[in-house]
Amino acid sequence: MQRQLFGELLHLFLLCLGSLLTLVLIGRGLQLRELFLGLDLGLADAVLLFVYLTPFFMLLVVPVACMLSVFLTFLRMSTDRELIALKAGGVSLYQMLAAPVLFCVLCTLLTLGISLQGLAWGMSHFRATVMEIANSRARVVVQPGVFNKDIPGLTLFARQVDPADSRLSQVIVEDRSRKDATLTILAPTGDIATDEARGELLFRLQNGRLYKTEGQQVSVLGFGEYVVRIDLGQMFKGLDLGEIKPKELSWSQLRALPLDEANGSLGDKYLRKVAVELHKRWVFPAACLVLGLFAMPLACAFEGLHRQFGVVLALLMFLVYYSLLSFGLTTGEAGTIPPVVGLWMPNALFLATGLWGLRLAAHERTPAVVSLFSHSRLALRRKRASA
Repeated sequence: MQRQLFGELLHLFLLCLGSLLTLVLIGRGLQLRELFLGLDLGLADAVLLFVYLTPFFMLLVVPVACMLSVFLTFLRMSTDRELIALKAGGVSLYQMLAAPVLFCVLCTLLTLGISLQGLAWGMSHFRATVMEIANSRARVVVQPGVFNKDIPGLTLFARQVDPADSRLSQVIVEDRSRKDATLTILAPTGDIATDEARGELLFRLQNGRLYKTEGQQVSVLGFGEYVVRIDLGQMFKGLDLGEIKPKELSWSQLRALPLDEANGSLGDKYLRKVAVELHKRWVFPAACLVLGLFAMPLACAFEGLHRQFGVVLALLMFLVYYSLLSFGLTTGEAGTIPPVVGLWMPNALFLATGLWGLRLAAHERTPAVVSLFSHSRLALRRKRASA
């Protein structure tokens, strides 16, 4: 029995995981369409970027798929009267817990691996790949002997451009991004680089002069090296990398960050985000076990419910859970509620409800709300039959 139950759970989990992940990736692809068009990505590059984004989405999708698989399995068993037959044969609901608990624990371990290692791996490779593509694209944009105005607020000219190593010669840059001044920069040499940590494209100019125009005044400044920083979001629509965020860091990097609080290198807001992220890396894996235990008595209580309505009900319950979790994330980052309270409260609430419901289901009792729902549904069926 346990082997068959585990097999059904695994089959439904893979089906739900594949379906949800596909929907999420399609939705994310539509959001990033301007980025893909701006970077002129080929199919292989687009697929590679989606692979790197997959761990980020799986962190949310795996708990949902785990909950749905447990709920649908026990909903089918209750609807087909398998639970009644097993109970008549002397098998209690507690004796059926081995397979679903083992399954939820495996989902928890999978999510924990994604949370502690896979997430940082995917996000770092996504950032590095986008920066590399943007750098290559910038080499193409900067044509030798042409005044380039594709970058808002900036005009760039280079007499010679070496596409192999991004070297520029006889460079002129006019920077109009400042409201009160215009910068004109002349340099004999320069190169194109990227700042991966800040998500910026760099034009590094050497041994030149800077002419700053403010109204009728012009000042001249010589420099050994001058760096023009350009946010990649200005060049490519749909791209918003910015500085490396806590969600992109590995577990060891997150643990090390609060140590910098003493020297003041990090702001309070950033440290609050780090504190929230530290708890979030464990909250989502724990959600697999919590939501799985919550789904079992929920399915037993709504015996006879059609599968399509069951999916809607389970998703509504997850929406309630995620709304509470989002509230905890928001208040934790704002410093209103400690992250340990705001983030772990949904898990504690759903775990307590699940254990209470499991006890009722084992004694063949249902909550008053479910009984009212069942009576209303039965009355509706009778009314339709009489009509």
